[in-house]
Amino acid sequence: MAAAPAPKLYRIVRGTRVIAHLLIGLFRVALVFPFCSMGRRRQIRYHWSRRLLSLFGFTLKIEGSLPAQPGLIAANHVSWIDIFAVNALTPVAFVSKDDVIHWPIIGTLARHNETIFLQRGSRGHAHTIGKDMARRLEDGSWLAVFPEGTTTDGTHLHPFHAALLQPAIDANVPVTPVALRYEDPDGNLTLLPAYTGDTSLWESFCAILSARQLVVRLSIGPPMQVTADSGPGNQGRKRLAHALRDEIEKTLYS
Repeated sequence: MAAAPAPKLYRIVRGTRVIAHLLIGLFRVALVFPFCSMGRRRQIRYHWSRRLLSLFGFTLKIEGSLPAQPGLIAANHVSWIDIFAVNALTPVAFVSKDDVIHWPIIGTLARHNETIFLQRGSRGHAHTIGKDMARRLEDGSWLAVFPEGTTTDGTHLHPFHAALLQPAIDANVPVTPVALRYEDPDGNLTLLPAYTGDTSLWESFCAILSARQLVVRLSIGPPMQVTADSGPGNQGRKRLAHALRDEIEKTLYS
């Protein structure tokens, strides 16, 4: 039986606090970030993301640990909340579809937080973005991608796009699989945070507010790495994509 939604007044108060926190984020990126080092910006992003999850009523549960060497994180994709969940694990730069730029508030936050925007259907732009990703990885920054390229409701995985993993191969850094799962307090899978189909951002926002309590579980798998000479053509990155997907699928559904 589905849990009863939170009372309306509770949702209004919670929503007001979340929106206020989002506006504080806008204030910081506009007036504080220009005077901060990159390290300080990342620290602010980490703590701000954890606070956002708390205000939404999420309990963050982390299984495993990231490797000491920064690299690429590959995660399954369920919701727009995923971005903040991963940043609550470690501050990362995301590779995101360019229409996120037009999202209210979140688009502005993304622009000021190292996000790399990818134009859909443009091979030339994808090539340029790949070089930027490889450079950042070589410089010792954490990056994160959603290799599915789109969201699911959390009950299954789409195939992983191997091209998004090529910069890690070029930079000779590991790719760490992270399985994202949203649960109710009893540990059962919940579809409430899912941002799929015709669901609008506002509808997803309200659905999350309606829950009394939710859990976002991040399960970190073993780092995987292949070299640039790992096979003819794109075989190396394709094998890597399959291995990452298999690891996340095993974690989520076994």
